[in-house]
Amino acid sequence: GKKRDCPAGGSRWRLLPEARGALLVLLYLLALRALVQLSLRQLLRRPGPRDFSAPRAREYLENITAVGPRTVGSPENEILTVNYLLRQIKAIESESSDAHKISVDIQRPTGSFSIDFLGGFTSYYANITNVVVKLEPKSGAKHAVLSNCHFDSVPNTPGASDDAVSCSVMLEILNTLSKSSDPLQHAVIFLFNGAEENILQASHGFITQHRWAESIRAFINLEAAGVGGKELVFQTGPENPWLVQAYVFAAKHPFASVVAQEVFQSGIIPADTDFRIYRDFGNIPGIDLAFIENGYIYHTKYDTPDRILTDSIQRAGDNILGMLKYLATSDKLAKSFDYRHGNVVFFDVFGLFVLAYPARVGTIMNYMITAVTVLYLGKKILQPRNRAINYMKELSVAFGFTLLSWFSTLVTVLIVAVFISLIGQSLSWYNHFYVSIFLYGTAAAAKLILVHTLAKKFYYKVSYLGETFFDVSLLVWSVALVLITQLGLCSAFICAMWVAFPLLTKLLTYREFKQKGATIRFVMIYMLGMFIPYLYIMYLTWTIFEMFIPIMGRSGTEIPPDVVLAAFILSSTVILSSYFLNFIYLAKSTKKTLITLTAVFGVTLILVCSGVFFPYSSDSANPKPKRVFLQHVSRRFYGLNGNLVKSDSGIWINGLDYAGISHITPHIPELNDTIRTNCEDKAPLCGFPWILPVHFLLRKNWYLPAAEISPTKPVHFKLLAKEQMSWDSTKLTFEVSGPSHMSLYIQPHEGSTLSRWSLGDGTPVANMGGDYFVFYAHGLQAVAWRFWIELKAAEKYSDGMVSLAIAAHYFFGEDQKSPQLYALMERFPNWTFPSGWVCTYDLFVF
Repeated sequence: GKKRDCPAGGSRWRLLPEARGALLVLLYLLALRALVQLSLRQLLRRPGPRDFSAPRAREYLENITAVGPRTVGSPENEILTVNYLLRQIKAIESESSDAHKISVDIQRPTGSFSIDFLGGFTSYYANITNVVVKLEPKSGAKHAVLSNCHFDSVPNTPGASDDAVSCSVMLEILNTLSKSSDPLQHAVIFLFNGAEENILQASHGFITQHRWAESIRAFINLEAAGVGGKELVFQTGPENPWLVQAYVFAAKHPFASVVAQEVFQSGIIPADTDFRIYRDFGNIPGIDLAFIENGYIYHTKYDTPDRILTDSIQRAGDNILGMLKYLATSDKLAKSFDYRHGNVVFFDVFGLFVLAYPARVGTIMNYMITAVTVLYLGKKILQPRNRAINYMKELSVAFGFTLLSWFSTLVTVLIVAVFISLIGQSLSWYNHFYVSIFLYGTAAAAKLILVHTLAKKFYYKVSYLGETFFDVSLLVWSVALVLITQLGLCSAFICAMWVAFPLLTKLLTYREFKQKGATIRFVMIYMLGMFIPYLYIMYLTWTIFEMFIPIMGRSGTEIPPDVVLAAFILSSTVILSSYFLNFIYLAKSTKKTLITLTAVFGVTLILVCSGVFFPYSSDSANPKPKRVFLQHVSRRFYGLNGNLVKSDSGIWINGLDYAGISHITPHIPELNDTIRTNCEDKAPLCGFPWILPVHFLLRKNWYLPAAEISPTKPVHFKLLAKEQMSWDSTKLTFEVSGPSHMSLYIQPHEGSTLSRWSLGDGTPVANMGGDYFVFYAHGLQAVAWRFWIELKAAEKYSDGMVSLAIAAHYFFGEDQKSPQLYALMERFPNWTFPSGWVCTYDLFVF
């Protein structure tokens, strides 16, 4: 007290806040200096002139896509594209340096495997195509690094980004490396695989059957989930930190996130890549990269070369060329399995550089940060009894109000999202991203502020509770940090960031928290201290938004996209507001803020309900189409004695988003809910020709009666043999021939069990619902497909043991579209992308 009366003492106490602020500024300057040094170090290690030529890669890209859609089995995929690749490889080989040797192989494998993707199914492929190139030292090499792309595309799309651009980049990298006089220590194998869109078949054929596969010690997989932009590293490993360190050192333009890896591998996104095949069937570590920008036109007719910027090609080429050079000259590649120890935490800092460290180091750091938090909070608890009890009471009440605000905000926002879905206005934000923020973001922020404003007015009646609510947020994030670390998730680094930076800021602004009002100086220091975590969270949030919003347009009819997006925006709002709740208790009034947020929300809600924001766009510069699948199908159902029980024909329609066909009905009146499909209970997968087992995602579909179709190359399905096995089971052997794509569905009847078959590893893998799904594809030519199944039955049944159905899909050629299908597709509005083909469905009982 006497020191406060002393001029010198008073001066000393007044200088403390400035000193703390200066210290914080100094820390930031030091961090900035380190960042600049890291960036300069990366710049210094980069070569001056660019040796990767994006214009030449673009020329490759335009020539590959010029042949049109490249569906497996089509001449465009199996002949035209393969011949083009071989001509370019031959030209590159003729100009290569004497320091290298180039070998080329055309592989056409046949095989089968089971995978737990899309609920679990089995894949069978015959005579598909791989173009394999090995670049190695003149004297040869024992070990190799693999670079993988795929040149096939989904039907009816040019497939520029997925994945012709990656193959173009690989051709140019092969050209660049082959001309270099710098010797390689290891071989680089370039796999141009011709059947990835058939659910990873070509990569399986290569890694399990090719003679060069045994030499591979690491791989880089090049993929796409969007069109152009930056390529994101979204999967690494497993358990090979040295690969991430190689990317950190070699990539010129890093963009990586362990958060994306853990989200992707959780199965939330219904997609997979060749990374899985190399990891699971080859036991090889690798890195998975994908373009993620503008996913609205991924797998549509708009995926054309002109939409991929040359800068994106240059960026990808620089990164991948740097990685391959580094790995092909690294001593670690030869002993890659010796470096398999634990996971790695990695994330890029605003695209400037990548931070990466072993997960075990991250665990130690996380617990150290938690320990400091415990000491900070423990000091307050270990006060004199009365003060400690009061603090615990205040903390508990503040925690209760915080939970109440979160829960009430969750309920409010979800009610709004469900209401929007029920009135048929979902996806209003699909073409207008800001609508989602104005609708759900303002509702979440307003509700959070309202709950705490009411608590302040009617319960606390004081305005200096900032420190208490800061401690609540710190406690919540510390608990989250411990839990996520215990679960072994590398994404715990986000929680660590949200504990460490705020705690440091708090310690530097300790006295200001005690004051009754928020001073300008305090706000400035506080905002400065929170700058890095807030900026990073917004950067990460935008990256996730960029990936997820387009996915909502192809996520099926069963997942309400507004509920998903509202929950994500709510989570982002809670995270970003967690350390600013204390300002509600420091501010004099929140009335203007609440009125503004409520007004924005109300106006947006009215506009959304009135249908002002149409979800889709036909804008040629930035299209956001609605995706629709149309299959002109003829169905035949046979009985146990082989007689035809019933048959029909129609155009089977699936809208790939939650809105179904509601927006299309005004343009094509006959497409309405009167033609909704009914499930055939006794037929596998409801008796419809699913190309993949996505029936659980697309339960709403429509069936428009149409004329019967007769493909020029019909499917032939016959029972070759029936044997009673000595172990009390029945073995049925079948032969099937037909187009390049077929789906086989097996449904054992009640009392029967499918025990073995000739597919995969011999053990049948059931899909959701208990049926069995087999995806079949062949290349340009293939012999008839033979397979057998074994069933066990407790007793004989009059309705047979098993139902088998075969669906034949005509994705190219003269059988692809019927006149009626073509006429219907022509009537679709220009903001849609209708993809159509002819198919047949035949069901048999044995």
